[in-house]
Amino acid sequence: MRHIFHIALCPLLLALTLWCINASANTDMQAATAKSVRSIVTGIVSYTRWPSLDELPRLCIYRSARYYLTLSEAGATPLPYIPVVVHDAPDALAAGCNAIYFGAESPADQLELIKRYQGKPLLLIAEQNPECVIGSAFCLIIRDDIVRFSVNLDALSRSGVRVNPDVLILARNKKHE
Repeated sequence: MRHIFHIALCPLLLALTLWCINASANTDMQAATAKSVRSIVTGIVSYTRWPSLDELPRLCIYRSARYYLTLSEAGATPLPYIPVVVHDAPDALAAGCNAIYFGAESPADQLELIKRYQGKPLLLIAEQNPECVIGSAFCLIIRDDIVRFSVNLDALSRSGVRVNPDVLILARNKKHE
């Protein structure tokens, strides 16, 4: 009886070990993806200029964003923006954002908020708008452990901010993956 118990336990231990290894690899991949998201967003903000802004820009990060913690926590290197976590459009309007990082908000929701900010320079970055046709000027494309971004030049030209042309070239060049 004792021998049968050991035989039955072996596959269970093997399955548990494999699950732990897979979970560890997944965690490492998620950490690398989060680091890439932070790097891309901080790069975009760093190379953006707002007219008559004398301090760091306020980046409002929607709580629905998968990487809101990554973008809002202070790390080893200082952030080129002041992070503000918001829950909805009224929060974003009240916070006086210079830039907004959208999470699960649809492109239509993004457009609605843009209309409410009319006339103010505003950089818009979306986490879940891979087509990047309407809404945000910059859209992250996150697949597996690869993070890229695309640019909606029409939205960027209406944003009131100026972005270094090197960032725009980088969006077309897939080497930033």
